[in-house]
Amino acid sequence: MAKKAKRRGRPPGSKNKKSIGKSVATMDVGQLRAHIEDLQNVLAKKVSEQRSFLEKQLADLGGYVSKKASAAYAAVTPGRTGKRAKAPPKYQSKKDKSVKWSGRGMLPIWMREEMKGTKLKKEDFAIK
Repeated sequence: MAKKAKRRGRPPGSKNKKSIGKSVATMDVGQLRAHIEDLQNVLAKKVSEQRSFLEKQLADLGGYVSKKASAAYAAVTPGRTGKRAKAPPKYQSKKDKSVKWSGRGMLPIWMREEMKGTKLKKEDFAIK
């Protein structure tokens, strides 16, 4: 494999930027305030340009979304607060009727022990 030639100069994509560090250090207070004002004006202009661009993009995307989907999105957006309701039990122990399981999560120990050595399956513990 041939070696790559070493690049010289600026990396690709870099621009010839003037250094403002030294010029700012030599400015007096009035010049600095004017410079800051200019920068704030440039920033405000760029922010408004970007905002108008993004709002235009959003308006263009609005045509693709159906009213039904936007209504569903609006209904989901606020989020849910609080806890889930406790799941009703679906399985019950054969030996002790007070021991129950909702079917969520891992198989409980009592069910594993009752199934061990027998031909019982999970469906045999179902509450009817």
